[in-house]
Amino acid sequence: MSRRSILVAGAVTVLVAGWYWFRPELAVIDRSVSEALADTAGAEILLRGTFHSNAHATRGTATVYRLPDGRVVARFTGFATSNGPDVQIYLVAGADVNDRRDVERGFVSLGALKGNVGDQNYAVPPEIDLSTYRAISVWCRRFAVNFGAAPLRPPGSHSLFREPA
Repeated sequence: MSRRSILVAGAVTVLVAGWYWFRPELAVIDRSVSEALADTAGAEILLRGTFHSNAHATRGTATVYRLPDGRVVARFTGFATSNGPDVQIYLVAGADVNDRRDVERGFVSLGALKGNVGDQNYAVPPEIDLSTYRAISVWCRRFAVNFGAAPLRPPGSHSLFREPA
């Protein structure tokens, strides 16, 4: 192979790897989702919070429900954020999430972001102590960055829970 062919092959490899790592097309492509929440008639609201922006504009409401059958679900309504690669939903052990240090306190993954726009539901594992895990983060694992977060409080409450040990 000629030197030029090697350079072209190397440049193409770097471009493809860069595209895969950053996924720039996701910045302009929305994934919309519109999930309903069944059994809301007998559902109990445990916690509620409003999303605030961090690395990306994020808005909407997060509400944690206990359904009549005992399952606990985190529901996002009026939700919108940026799309990105490997975006996860984390319940975080702390009052809020602003950066990596807040997530390092402890988190539980509720799974991959279903869509960057729209109403959606995430199952909360039954063993989770919601007095410790009291913030939800829209977290990009690939770049270790918080897109946005919602501090969670009991309905009608302005007080904070105890700090985790």
